[in-house]
Amino acid sequence: MQPFSRFSPRRATEPPQPNRPDPSVVPGPYNRTFMPTPSGALLSRGVSIKGSVKFLNELIIDGEVEGTIDSTGTLTIGEHARICGEIRTKSVKVRGTVEGNIFVTERCELQAGCTLHGDIEAPRLMVDENATFLGSAKVGTGKSLPQIVLNNP
Repeated sequence: MQPFSRFSPRRATEPPQPNRPDPSVVPGPYNRTFMPTPSGALLSRGVSIKGSVKFLNELIIDGEVEGTIDSTGTLTIGEHARICGEIRTKSVKVRGTVEGNIFVTERCELQAGCTLHGDIEAPRLMVDENATFLGSAKVGTGKSLPQIVLNNP
């Protein structure tokens, strides 16, 4: 019985080619843009991205991002996440650390234990007790009154 392999073995008649890269190894550049995904995605703890991150529907980040995050979808920043850069999304829930400005078209939620060093522009802002927010907030649209919700347990 042969061991399991993701790649088909080379045929015995195929001569080795020393100057060609192994097709099972796919090198990539260090500074790479995260490709859009058609559905939810996870950037897990221990993963670090330097560059711009773009996605379509939903993304959960529990790792590190240094650069911009841009989407028309929903972003969740996990408790282990560290973001250094600007965020532009439809909505965002922050549980980790963000150093940069947040611009959302629907809702920004700062959950207990999070830290935000930056400004917020959002039609709706919810801030839990024990969230740290150092910056300014522009809440509401030109047509409506500002809506700020502070949760106290």
